[in-house]
Amino acid sequence: MRHRVKTRKLSRTGAHRRALARNLVSALIEHERIETTLTKAKAHRPFAEKLVTLAKEKNLHNYRRALALLGNDRKAVVKLFDVLGPRFKDRPGGYTRVVKLAKPRLGDKAPRAFLEFVERSVVEEEAVSFDED
Repeated sequence: MRHRVKTRKLSRTGAHRRALARNLVSALIEHERIETTLTKAKAHRPFAEKLVTLAKEKNLHNYRRALALLGNDRKAVVKLFDVLGPRFKDRPGGYTRVVKLAKPRLGDKAPRAFLEFVERSVVEEEAVSFDED
């Protein structure tokens, strides 16, 4: 039974899990939508939500906390505080969603999913609509 087991280990060491989380969430912040496995998307969604909550109030302490959590990825932190924080200012939570894809990954049949922000920019949505056609 998995009572009170909080984290998904994803068959990785602790350092590898932290690096994976930083990379996935940095990519999510940069592109506002990433395709990954369903398990990874579910595991890293709370991490992304917490960072957006930090970015809603722009001050030095929150900025440095976000830098520490993202491993000094300044480009992602700047976008987080300048674009995403103000966008979700009035939203009380639920900034991301996990959308399951119909076809599994070809190599190992792992279920795939999109991890994306609920409110995306207009330019992003137009680019995605052209890609799906």
